[in-house]
Amino acid sequence: MKEEENLIIPDEIISNKIYLIRNQKVMLDRDLADLYQVETRVLKQAVKRNLNRFPEDFMFELTKNEFENWRSQFVTSNSDKMGLRYAPMVLQSKELQCYLVF
Repeated sequence: MKEEENLIIPDEIISNKIYLIRNQKVMLDRDLADLYQVETRVLKQAVKRNLNRFPEDFMFELTKNEFENWRSQFVTSNSDKMGLRYAPMVLQSKELQCYLVF
């Protein structure tokens, strides 16, 4: 039973990882990987392996301007969010669990 309890993620943790970008609710690749308890590279490999399972608009990479704007919203350079050096892939937050298989 304890193992099952660990699989339940509180709503507030998930909602804190959802951003509004291009008028879409999205989640960063690394945040989603963290929720699945896998490395970001593993998540990206799973996505690439299963591209045919995703709608065309399921994910996109932030433009340089979007990335800089997103980063500028966080004050300190040492914060978790500012640690990103490259624009992450973002995935639409709706129905994420239906598409990914690790």
